[in-house]
Amino acid sequence: MMQDLLLEIRQCRICEAHLPLGARPISEAHKNSKIVLLSQAPGRVAHQKGIAWMDASGKRLREWLGVDEDTFYNPQNFAIMPMGFCYPGKGKSGDLPPRPECAPTWHDLLWQEFKNVELVILIGAYAQKQYLKEQAKRTLTETVANYNNYLPKYFVLPHPSPRNRFWLTKNPWFEEEVLLELKMKINTIL
Repeated sequence: MMQDLLLEIRQCRICEAHLPLGARPISEAHKNSKIVLLSQAPGRVAHQKGIAWMDASGKRLREWLGVDEDTFYNPQNFAIMPMGFCYPGKGKSGDLPPRPECAPTWHDLLWQEFKNVELVILIGAYAQKQYLKEQAKRTLTETVANYNNYLPKYFVLPHPSPRNRFWLTKNPWFEEEVLLELKMKINTIL
């Protein structure tokens, strides 16, 4: 049952010794979730609050999706399933990669519980490489530019981090074309 599985995930301590702030797995889902958000890992602020996407990246993501907080945090609308369920720590140019133990341990079990998924949104390179495998393009930019190739199952996005403002400025087609398509799909599903 989904709620039992989520409780088990939240109690996970598999990689705690490798986490600078300790284990605090963050995930949210419902058996009837319509959209699954697959992303990197919770950031420091999400770790502290215990709520995924409750930061500047989450604000931008909700804008991209065209939804408010109530819609976003309703697990029957959006399941939140990161590649790493805990904050991995800070690296030289952002957060460290997600811990490699999480996705193999938990993703298949979560997928078995979903009954009504209509769209999977792959946010960032880690999720895209894991789920698209050889279908992913050489770079994240190429993958996102070819987003139509992955529909109707997957929608690919860059990470909405404020650190990516240079990427957004350099790729205006993303906001002009891709986000328009994304909002229409989300509106249709919800």
